[in-house]
Amino acid sequence: MTHRILTLCLFALLCSSTANARDRPPNVVVILIDDLGWTDLACFGSDLYETPNLDRLASEGMRFTDAYAACTVCSPTRAAVMTGKYPARLHLTDWIHGHDRPKAKLRPPEWTEYLPLEEVTMAEALAPLGYASASVGKWHLGDEPGRWPDHHGFTENVAGYGKGSPPSYFSPYEIPTLDDGPEGESLTDRLAEEAVRFIEANADRPFLLYLPHYAVHTPLQAKEDLVEHYREKITPGVRHDNPVYAAMVHSMDEAVGRVVGAIDRLGLAEQTLILFTSDNGGLELRDVTDNHPLREGKGSSYEGGVRVPMIARWPGVVPPGTTCDEPVISTDLFATALEVSGAVGHGELPDARSLVPLLRDPDATLDRDALYWHYPHYHPGGATPYSAIRARDWKLVEFFEDDRVELYHLAEDLGEADDLASAMPEKAEELRGRLASWRESVGAQPPRPNPRYDPDSGD
Repeated sequence: MTHRILTLCLFALLCSSTANARDRPPNVVVILIDDLGWTDLACFGSDLYETPNLDRLASEGMRFTDAYAACTVCSPTRAAVMTGKYPARLHLTDWIHGHDRPKAKLRPPEWTEYLPLEEVTMAEALAPLGYASASVGKWHLGDEPGRWPDHHGFTENVAGYGKGSPPSYFSPYEIPTLDDGPEGESLTDRLAEEAVRFIEANADRPFLLYLPHYAVHTPLQAKEDLVEHYREKITPGVRHDNPVYAAMVHSMDEAVGRVVGAIDRLGLAEQTLILFTSDNGGLELRDVTDNHPLREGKGSSYEGGVRVPMIARWPGVVPPGTTCDEPVISTDLFATALEVSGAVGHGELPDARSLVPLLRDPDATLDRDALYWHYPHYHPGGATPYSAIRARDWKLVEFFEDDRVELYHLAEDLGEADDLASAMPEKAEELRGRLASWRESVGAQPPRPNPRYDPDSGD
């Protein structure tokens, strides 16, 4: 009799534990890679990079073919992920601290070079629901320690500080918020280990893991055995042909695999939404990567600067092996985290839409008229200040130096080779008007005429 009672008690305890796990809000894992191009994964078309872990994540979840970064450079996109607001609304419109061209035709506005503390971040929104939270990796949203992740709601900050690129990808790291490991330890591996440690420590409660890898941003540094592997693999005619960058992508994929593996090993897969994406397009300068068939890369107004890979996995919710072509953008990650967690009281999110309808049905559509960008800055790659709008398959770019516009139909011209602005002036004017109205609605700051402009300076 006693044995039977003990058995029943253990069974009841197990059922209760299982029910509690099932009833609690899901874990949210946001993996943000730095400078990863749209075609830099095998499952997105790379002819060189080996990414079996991310390929498997896509096969178990959903690929978004028309996903976008909120900006063509990093800091504004990171702010958008954290707040669900367009960079133009935050007045945080360039990478911190930007690129100065003192004799160019235009000057940038007086933009905000940090994420304001009064902004509600994803971590702060989920904290009242009992979420543990960690930011593991790059922050780049303010120089002062008082503006780092632990002052924006995260209970843990590992390796996040003001700078945007690591002094080294191998220990000693010289990152003030990360203890050095053994000499030569890989930063990408170390961040995966720190993420796994956080997951294991919080497996019995809901958690938010924000994992913004420094990879694959410059400096180009990688494990020598992987570099040699890709050096031997590259053949004439291969589009992706930088062996060091290839090795960095390979290590990043392995690191993601360790984090996903820990989630699966702990039996948390069905309780965990994983969202994987990049902060901007791939870097084509210095032959780092190749974004073909997209035009140009990081820092550009064209698709190569803002279209990024995105993958979502949530077993039992996201149909495995599916593809969604609905346009989505970085701000949507914030709205998605709020919906799946049950966070309330944050009012309307005019710049973001929850991805949940798409996660359940890849053929669904979102209630949104267009996506918008505003970059009133110059970029070292040669891009000039611009705004842009994508409305379904139409995209218009407005350049501020000469008030010129370009119009493209992306369904037929993904590489943006055929400017239709002259052939379709009515469509161009319509989109330009919508873009101007949007800028006014978010308080976008325009660039200013430069009294020191010197057209002969070469600046």
